[in-house]
Amino acid sequence: MRRGELYRVTKPTPLEPKKHRIFVIVSRQALMSTGYSTVICVPVYSSYHGLASQLLVGADEGLAHPSSIHCDDLVSLPKSVLTDFVGTLSQPKIDELNDALKVALGIPD
Repeated sequence: MRRGELYRVTKPTPLEPKKHRIFVIVSRQALMSTGYSTVICVPVYSSYHGLASQLLVGADEGLAHPSSIHCDDLVSLPKSVLTDFVGTLSQPKIDELNDALKVALGIPD
């Protein structure tokens, strides 16, 4: 399990309208190497609104269609639900993800 990996999660929350949702791991790598049971993730949606806190992804990341990572929707998920591996973000995409996270969290450059 590594930062930047995408996983398909079955019904991640009771309010989730879809059977599955894809998430990308954004927790720091040091956390995943511990016994801590959860990691911070960001959901992937088919919609894109052009916000600086959103990042376009698609087939290069293992997805079936163009999608976007919505960094304004951070969630903590148990590591145990991250079993259906989809793909991995490239280093340039991880750099874009970091920029989108800074915007979403109001962290200055």
